[in-house]
Formats: sequence, structure tokens, C-alpha cells
Amino acid sequence: MNSTKLIIHGLVQGVFFRKHTQERARELNIKGTVRNLPDGSVEVVAEGEEQSLTEFIQWCQRGPSRARVERGEISEVPVSWFRSFEVLK
Repeated sequence: MNSTKLIIHGLVQGVFFRKHTQERARELNIKGTVRNLPDGSVEVVAEGEEQSLTEFIQWCQRGPSRARVERGEISEVPVSWFRSFEVLK
């Protein structure tokens, strides 16, 4: 089990980024959270098997069709053993 935190910058709020991220995470059996940050970026904390997590990170760095991802910051974080993937308010 691997765990990663991403901060996604660009046009990522108001374009259903969180909803699409949750859908993609569930397709890949990724657990964790996604939330908007006050500076306009989106934070994703994701846990899963290495191959699925790699695919999920690549997707996050592109985002859904209406998003315009400029850059993503990636860091490893301790595993939290999430039970699902949730959108946080």
C-alpha cells in the first residue's frame, strides 16, 4: 500500500475536478480524499496499490476535460488506511 499527497494548481476549481477525481479513484480502487484549498488549488490524498496509484496520479496531473492543470506537487505521506474515497468540503 502506497500513499501520496498531490496539490494540483491551475483551473481546477469550479470545473467538477473533485467529482471526477472521486469517480476515477473509485474505478481504480484508490482510497483517500479530495478537497479545494483556499488558494484555488486542489489537494488529493490517495492510497492504493502502486500500479493503480501511478495511473491515478497521471490522471490527476491532466484532470477532467474542463480543467487546466498547470502543475502538480507530489509528496509521499504516511498511510492513513482510508475506507473509501471522499470529497471533502
